[in-house]
Amino acid sequence: MLRFFDRREFLRVSLGTAGLGIAAPRTRADDGSDRVPRGFGRAKSVILVYASGGQSQFETWDPKPDAPLDVRGAFAPIATPLPGVQLCEHMPRLARLADRYTIVRSMSHEDLDHGSATYLALTGRYHARRSSNPPPSPNDFPTYGAVLKRMRVTNRFAYEAVHLNAPALVPFLISPGQDGGFLGREYEPLVVGDPRDSDAVLPGLAPQAGLPAIRLENRKTLKETLDNYHEQLAQDRKLADMSHLYQQALAMLSSSRYRDAFDLEQESDSLRDRYGRHRSGQACLLARRLVEAGVPFINVIWNHSNRGQDADPSDTDVYGWDTHNDIFDALKLHLLPRFDESFATLLEDLDERGLLEDTLVVCMGEFGRAPRVALEPNFAGNLPGRKHWSSVYSIVMAGAGVRRGAVLGASDRLGAEPLTERYGPWDAAATMFSALGIDHASHFTDVLNRPFAATIGRPIEELYG
Repeated sequence: MLRFFDRREFLRVSLGTAGLGIAAPRTRADDGSDRVPRGFGRAKSVILVYASGGQSQFETWDPKPDAPLDVRGAFAPIATPLPGVQLCEHMPRLARLADRYTIVRSMSHEDLDHGSATYLALTGRYHARRSSNPPPSPNDFPTYGAVLKRMRVTNRFAYEAVHLNAPALVPFLISPGQDGGFLGREYEPLVVGDPRDSDAVLPGLAPQAGLPAIRLENRKTLKETLDNYHEQLAQDRKLADMSHLYQQALAMLSSSRYRDAFDLEQESDSLRDRYGRHRSGQACLLARRLVEAGVPFINVIWNHSNRGQDADPSDTDVYGWDTHNDIFDALKLHLLPRFDESFATLLEDLDERGLLEDTLVVCMGEFGRAPRVALEPNFAGNLPGRKHWSSVYSIVMAGAGVRRGAVLGASDRLGAEPLTERYGPWDAAATMFSALGIDHASHFTDVLNRPFAATIGRPIEELYG
């Protein structure tokens, strides 16, 4: 039964071991004893690479070479360092790195449209309008970064969460599930669009010649003085949100460390080339820099439109994973080469710098693609593709204690249903929160002091050795 918490109880159940020395959460083991979940508190940061549009498991993490042609598709599998484990031929670098991550091949849920499924992927909860494309609403559940900010206190960075190459568009309108929802704007992640132009990533943060440090400090003092005379901040939600946004802006302006974290010009040309000079590649590089800067949660949107190719099929940067028709051309010529390049480099770069030990990397879309290749008359393109499919699909996790070189779960011979235990986006959410040291079974409260479960899933402990 849900109950209300006073401040002391709220901190006890919500913050876990997030730097406060509070007892770690306990789960019930098979022998009836209490224990800490495997992987709990192993991550200082989480990078969620969100493959917007529904990444096809057949053409990435779970090829079916023995299935009929209209199921297995046009691509061949290639070997990995793991015996019996194959990936798509157009992911050669990720195939060579298969001994650094775990593939989860039995993800499953019941939502079949991009907007509501994106909401599910980025909040861990079904939308009230399942299998639809609803607009964002102030009554939505908050995205992961907003919940994280509500549930823990850290001074590592001005923001608890940053969304890169964002927001996710479906295909040209903002999808729900990416903001503070009913928690309000105070808890929203920092949203960064195209990361390739360092000067434009966070406009207005460069020091101004006409505004020396002493004047900035005087403005800060004046703001604090005025805030002290505005008791209505405690009652007026909009004023409180505005006050907090001002505080974050002042923090960003006052510290070169914050500004420098977003400056990709500080990276070598060779490393920027290695990630790829496109939007998603540079977003992955920026994600690594934000891990080093101390940001707890970074969400890389890959790509910013789930199906921007309908507007400009010649621009690879706008391609999303929603490949109804022309799937094999879209993947071979546009999506897979860049994904293989950048996601592999992200894993290598984190590992080479020793950051993968305490960074959890998750790659997932909102669902997968159907186990039959067919032409769909209601979509652009002249060649066959695959429909949405949520009954079974694959995700990848790496770092922060996750087993290196493993496959968890399995789909059936045709890639239509799970053969083993099913996992859902709610379990991925619980895993990310647990890795960051937050009890997945704890609660947070909204502005009316109503308690809500941090997640409705359980950590995927099978990921850990």
